[in-house]
Amino acid sequence: MKVKIHTLFQYLLDTTEAEPEAFIGFSLSEPPRLGEFLDALDPELPLDWNQKSFRGLPRLRERVLENTDLADACHPDDVLITAGTAEANYLAFMQLVQPGDEVVTERPGWPQAGVLADAVGAKLKLIDRDEALGWSLPLDAVEAAVTDRTRMIFLTNPNNPTGKLMPRDELERLVKIAERVGAWLLVDEVYAGLEWEGERAPSIAGMYERGITTGSVSKALGMQGLRTGWMICRDPDLIWDAIVLRENSSEIMNILGETIAEIALRPERYKAKIQSARAAGSQTLNHLDQFVAHQPRLNWVKPEAGLIGLARLTGIDGDTFAKRLLAEPYRTFLLPGSSYEMPNHIRLGVGGGTATNLDKGLDRMSKLLMELS
Repeated sequence: MKVKIHTLFQYLLDTTEAEPEAFIGFSLSEPPRLGEFLDALDPELPLDWNQKSFRGLPRLRERVLENTDLADACHPDDVLITAGTAEANYLAFMQLVQPGDEVVTERPGWPQAGVLADAVGAKLKLIDRDEALGWSLPLDAVEAAVTDRTRMIFLTNPNNPTGKLMPRDELERLVKIAERVGAWLLVDEVYAGLEWEGERAPSIAGMYERGITTGSVSKALGMQGLRTGWMICRDPDLIWDAIVLRENSSEIMNILGETIAEIALRPERYKAKIQSARAAGSQTLNHLDQFVAHQPRLNWVKPEAGLIGLARLTGIDGDTFAKRLLAEPYRTFLLPGSSYEMPNHIRLGVGGGTATNLDKGLDRMSKLLMELS
């Protein structure tokens, strides 16, 4: 198995040495500081995982079920704490998908599915979201793509990177599509909790026995550096096999990260943080939407949820634009749409707080657009 780098990560590596003065496209809420949790941390906490559950701290797993509204549908042992959503996706994919299997996924979408499919020798079937219809996922096309060889349907909800939200009725149809052939249905919910239009969608682990919900504290809570996420599934063999696979790869049980994550997910703290993140995100999103509306060479579908969206450039290649914007005199960072196989787009985002210098970045972006005109 050789895992190839996906274009999003490649672009990040290629631009590591740059020193931007502004960022357009931060994908997480403004990060909290460690000091905000000191009042609830036990200074005698042992920083080892001896005599701890390999599934993750029990109280954290309970908090995860509360946060995903799965406390009535799932048991804490249906939850495995992982090193972020990416590891949860990896653990599920690598034990379920074999060479020759088919994987159905979306475009644009989180590119991890394509990387892992190539690594194991699976056949990837891409379903293009319809930009003209607000980036909706054509479920008829999904159904047509699913065959008896389909092992997994891999999606994000809210969609990463367009912010399109899939409601309950669409998820129910997806369950029927997957159920027809016994496929696993993995839904990455890393942006759940940041809905601008409509309610939070139900988690797939509560709707389907082969449904796998993954998520983390990285995006909505801005705690990306903790590397603390989860996998939820009612199939006990899947969870156990994921524990065994993790034991032979990362072997990670991040006691400090899990402890802080549990504190952050306590109802009173979570409610305050998510309200703050939603207020900041909504205000910035409206500001960004107005900016896009006044740029003749730029248009987008305003995200329904999450902190990022894709904007289409007219007559400009996204990679060329992103690199010009990062260079002197603009020194502003954003991701090109090629990171999601959308070369005529760029990724815009509303996360990160004041440290992003968003207004400065938008001003410089406007000047570059005028220059290229």
